[in-house]
Amino acid sequence: MSEQAVRAWCRRNHVAKDAKGSFAISESQKTAIYQHYLGVERKQVSQPAKASCETCETTLIAMLQGELDRKSEQLAVKDKQIEELNARLAEVSSALVTAQQTAAAAQALHAGTMHQQLLSGKSGADQPERETEPVQKRSWFSRFFGD
Repeated sequence: MSEQAVRAWCRRNHVAKDAKGSFAISESQKTAIYQHYLGVERKQVSQPAKASCETCETTLIAMLQGELDRKSEQLAVKDKQIEELNARLAEVSSALVTAQQTAAAAQALHAGTMHQQLLSGKSGADQPERETEPVQKRSWFSRFFGD
């Protein structure tokens, strides 16, 4: 029998390894290997190993299925978070568009006011000159009841 065949049998039957990483085969395991490959009690030797491999595979499949279910739940949560963030982004974008339109309207209004002041000849520089004109003194009675 080949070395690879012996190594495969050792892996299937969970033979322990020594410090060097080689399989530590006892006399009973050696006999079991000979019986397995020589055909003596082949069914008795190989059936427990096959059953344990099936048990390992079943356990592995169950573990992987549980992990897959957990990942699916996490993805569902993340999808919901993405939907919420997209809704917030749409709200913020519409608020930004509204703010930009308001700012543009305010600028247009200010420009129109400035243009009107320039056309009428009233500017901010002329205003202080009007305030420096002499103010007629009036009595409190005339201020209160008017002229």
